[in-house]
Amino acid sequence: MTSKRPLTLRDVSEASGVSEMTVSRVLRNRGDVSTSTREKVLAAAKELGYVPNKIAGSLASQRVNLVAVIIPSMSNMVFPEVMMGISEVLDQTDLQPVVGITHYKPGKEEQVLFEMLSWRPSGVIIAGLEHSDASRAMMKASGIPIVEIMDVDGTPVDSCVGISHRRAGRMMAEAIAKEGYKRIGFLGTKMPMDHRARKRFEGFTETLAKHGIEIADQEFYDGGSALAKGREMTEAILSRTPDLDFLYYSNDMIGAGGLLHLREKGVDVPSDVGLAGFNGVELLQGLPSKLATMDACRLEIGRKAAEIIAARYNAEAPQDPQIIELEPIISAGDTLHR
Repeated sequence: MTSKRPLTLRDVSEASGVSEMTVSRVLRNRGDVSTSTREKVLAAAKELGYVPNKIAGSLASQRVNLVAVIIPSMSNMVFPEVMMGISEVLDQTDLQPVVGITHYKPGKEEQVLFEMLSWRPSGVIIAGLEHSDASRAMMKASGIPIVEIMDVDGTPVDSCVGISHRRAGRMMAEAIAKEGYKRIGFLGTKMPMDHRARKRFEGFTETLAKHGIEIADQEFYDGGSALAKGREMTEAILSRTPDLDFLYYSNDMIGAGGLLHLREKGVDVPSDVGLAGFNGVELLQGLPSKLATMDACRLEIGRKAAEIIAARYNAEAPQDPQIIELEPIISAGDTLHR
């Protein structure tokens, strides 16, 4: 992918059937161009994945020493650790990370990606494998190293580094079933926009089914993760289905909120109700009980992704894409074993 020549105005011109000068005017939003011609040019550019080069003519290399890091959020304590891993590696190079936030919205991801690619960074590190057709087209046509992170369940544009979230869900289901829990509820935030949480849920339910267990209830919320939200969701699901004996949360923050709610209500955890989250957030180690969770290898994912970008940056010849799968590890804490 990275050996392909970058797209030019001529490519858009040929695809849209208008002159390069007209294409240039449309893309710079200059000059008098008819609405039909403008729409034709913009449609061709989007389909091709063409992004204007804002540094054209200013640098001989046509590259800047920036690495675009595109992530959905900085508010849930997950991605700051990824950023630490990226920074650790890039600090040893001439490259600098620049961050864009998408808020789990495909349209916003397109905007951020378009803007960052227009500055011709030396690489892109982007969360997830699910992107809009326009985003994938831009990445494929960019001619620069792309590393998708956090997930390996899918087909990457170029390289990817992460864990299998379906495998993570299967592993947790096996651990819960082994302890003899039967009435299981699932609680998730950012659903269904968080594709990785969805994949864990799929792996989780598929494995429970092999043990003859079905999800007894579920509570979804499309907002962000917080302790208060975890309390609220836990109270809601148990009010609706009071005989649940295990609650599996899509992340540690809402899981910690659930743990605090159950302790306040005098529920015996894990004998009466077991709990597990996901992410292995170190900040929550100070809770009265340690929440069962799973290490998502965030720091190592950041390091490996940055190492791929740095190696490509310094390589004299194109390098093959890499797929690096890391192994999640379950931590039973105090809330899984009966």
